[in-house]
Amino acid sequence: MKAAVHTRYGSPDVLRVEEVPPPSPADDEVLILVHASTVNRTDCGMRSAKPFITRFFSGWRRPKHQILGSEVAGVVEAVGASVTEFRVGDRVFGVNMADYGTNAEHVCMKERAPLATMPPTLTFDEAAAATDGAILAMTYLRRVGLHAGQRIVVYGASGAIGSAGVQLAKHYGAHVTAVCSTPNVELVRSLGADVVIDYLRDDFTTNGETYDFVFDAVGKHSFRRCRRSLVPGGAYMVTDLGFLWQNPFLALLTSRLRRHRKVLFPLPSYTKEKVAFIKQLIEAGEFKPVIDRRYPLADIVEATKYVETQQKVGNVVITVG
Repeated sequence: MKAAVHTRYGSPDVLRVEEVPPPSPADDEVLILVHASTVNRTDCGMRSAKPFITRFFSGWRRPKHQILGSEVAGVVEAVGASVTEFRVGDRVFGVNMADYGTNAEHVCMKERAPLATMPPTLTFDEAAAATDGAILAMTYLRRVGLHAGQRIVVYGASGAIGSAGVQLAKHYGAHVTAVCSTPNVELVRSLGADVVIDYLRDDFTTNGETYDFVFDAVGKHSFRRCRRSLVPGGAYMVTDLGFLWQNPFLALLTSRLRRHRKVLFPLPSYTKEKVAFIKQLIEAGEFKPVIDRRYPLADIVEATKYVETQQKVGNVVITVG
């Protein structure tokens, strides 16, 4: 099978598409014929080993996961002897953060992995883009118990995590102020945001408003700048791993202060329940993944370079099948 492989850390140019042996499913696994995957900033961090803390997960000297890609949508081609939930021919989608490997023509995933049958209304491209950003956003919003009547800022609202965060926050009944750049204002407004702020023209930290939460979905803001925009007991949530590495004492201290403004950096957990929840939201018309560009697997280097411009809107999809 064809797969995007990297055997050393470095720039996107270390990736190459080559023939590798196809995987075979264990008794508790399904073999998926991949139709679509994605490239996201986690893939970029795993490939480049930046920030350096990434090596604790990706391999100290060389990549542990030589085929990247975590999100997947495709068709079940074979099932292990003990698999009961899926059948050959099922259209499935999910996220394989444990083993990666979805930037390839085939991938094996455990039956208990974050995997579900696809909503019938979704294309493979849309299904591939539906899980990672939404699960990350869900992790943060559930951690703070976001509920109806609360006020939240989603900073970086046009990205994969931010666009999911806006839609999830509206599902939970919150008042959402979304922050993005000029070209993406109408897109973000269409996702349901109550207020959209163009950060190129206005600064939400100086408008005199206060919020229960600020969700920095791109890691480009700071607790220092926005703390006065938080109500007492409010929280600044940041998705950037570099923040935790550079500010471990701040993150640890503020997460334990109940009555004061705090910083939260919950580690995400990828579960079958969360993929099932995303499926329910899609079927109810409350969530739709945003896709910026599509690239064939052969153009994985170009796709990765585009993701690393940090200008993508929503998700970058890799079409495989």
